[in-house]
Formats: sequence, structure tokens, C-alpha cells
Amino acid sequence: MDKKSFEELRQKLEEKKETLEKQLGSFAKKDKNVKGDWDTKFPEFADGELEEAASEVEEYSINLPIEFSLETRLRDINLALEKIKKGKYGTCEKCGKKIPEERLKAFPEARF
Repeated sequence: MDKKSFEELRQKLEEKKETLEKQLGSFAKKDKNVKGDWDTKFPEFADGELEEAASEVEEYSINLPIEFSLETRLRDINLALEKIKKGKYGTCEKCGKKIPEERLKAFPEARF
């Protein structure tokens, strides 16, 4: 892979990371105790209506799996960026062979 393609992939990963962090930040907050972990914001119940509280709990339960999915993608992107720093980017974790450039262009955080 040439330097230009490599830099384009790194930039794409950085952009994806920023987008995912913004998406997560809209309904979750970074966990101060666990690096790279996010926690869905649990609704704070005031003296509101029961229907409103139920709606907030429902929204929370919908956001949990979304948080997990976005967190997983963010971890893969951070791992790819770390591999770039270490010079190990683009190598399959299973067999050790080079991941095809076409695959990396389509899915830059590919691990296999």
C-alpha cells in the first residue's frame, strides 16, 4: 500500500472516530473509570408524570444496545489507529496475512 492510500485510510478512521464519539455523546457519557467505555445516560426522574417516566425508561432501554454497537465500532477504530502507530495496520489477526487494500478502503477498521 502506498503512503497516500495509507494516509487516506488513517484520515477516514479519524473521521469515523469523531462521528462515533459525537453519536455516543448525544445519549451517553464517557466512563471515568474504564478507558474507552461509555455509559448510557439513565433518566433522572423528577416529580413528573408516570407516562413521562415510562417513556424515559423505554428510551434508555432502546439506547443501551445502540451504545454497545457504537462502542464496539469505536473500539475497532481505536485499535486500527493504534496498529497504524505500531506499524501493524492491515494485517489479519487470524492468519497474519495482509488484508486486501480494497477491503481496507471499504472497511478501514477491518481486523480480518
